[in-house]
Amino acid sequence: MGALGHNIILNAADSVKNNRADLEAALQKRWDENTYKFVNYWFAPEVQIELLALLNEIEKIDDLAAKNFFRLAFSSIIITKSGGVSLALDLAHTRPHRAKLVYTQSGEVLTGQEWVNSESARLRYVSKTLRSPIREFGKRVQKNLQGIRNYQPGYARARVQFGNAQKLPLKENSVDLIVTSPPYASNAIDYMRAHKFSLVWLGYPINDLGETRRKYIGGEAMAGITFEKLPDYTSRLISEIAALDEKKGKVLQRYYSEMTRTLREMFRVLKPGTAAIVVVGSSVMRGRDTETAVCLADIGKSLGFDVPKIGIRQLDRDKRMMPAGNKINRNSQIQQRMHEEYVIGFLKP
Repeated sequence: MGALGHNIILNAADSVKNNRADLEAALQKRWDENTYKFVNYWFAPEVQIELLALLNEIEKIDDLAAKNFFRLAFSSIIITKSGGVSLALDLAHTRPHRAKLVYTQSGEVLTGQEWVNSESARLRYVSKTLRSPIREFGKRVQKNLQGIRNYQPGYARARVQFGNAQKLPLKENSVDLIVTSPPYASNAIDYMRAHKFSLVWLGYPINDLGETRRKYIGGEAMAGITFEKLPDYTSRLISEIAALDEKKGKVLQRYYSEMTRTLREMFRVLKPGTAAIVVVGSSVMRGRDTETAVCLADIGKSLGFDVPKIGIRQLDRDKRMMPAGNKINRNSQIQQRMHEEYVIGFLKP
């Protein structure tokens, strides 16, 4: 794997040096109009060239497992907390921001000349120096390979499968333990806003990704949604929010209906006497807490689970993936919902 990664890097660098015109021409034809606009807004031209050179080499690999290993490394140089090789400054936030002042890899100003001599305290937060995708890819591959080298024989082997949490491709009474962290209600954290930065490079049109977002658990689209009968406490909470905002009430009803189907599947596939550990956060809708942990426990009990305890874990403001600033702002919705998370234990009798 290491030799293969080395060849990808060497060949990509050679292509950037000797076949730049071909890469530029390929970029012009790679996407539909809307996807092309997205890529040009968020990725500098010199970065686009290197990313395409890397991707071309990765796609030549015949072995699917190896190809996916390098696709993962490719994606991870784009989706990082600091925005990786894109022009985004904060992909870990729910709404990324584009850098105002951008320096090339050689230190020249690419955009934002008016910010160069600014004395604004914000300057450090709106500036970015472009990174070489090829170098970043090399570092990421080495880090991932080290993880493989540290693998000890005899450990359980991982198997990654695609599936729908509301309809698991697993047999009844076949699972020893479930550990999961489902989405927030009403897409309080919009995962697609970050995911699309690498997905467009992996062949997904930007418009299709918008449609995919609508299918996420906790989405706001109502067409084709089947609502479940919910326990009394959860139903009353939904009614309270619906009285403040009818649309928000429907969104919350969709979320708890989808989570009912998800918990029902967990109950079905777990072996008797085993547990599901579910880590959740709460959301605020029109000033009302959605009480996610309480409601999911309520739903779980109605499905046959025992819920011996709901643990509370305080989130470190400086270490979590979604920082909410250095100052406490009680009017901030992110700060209202991101200061703690809940760990629910669902035990199947």
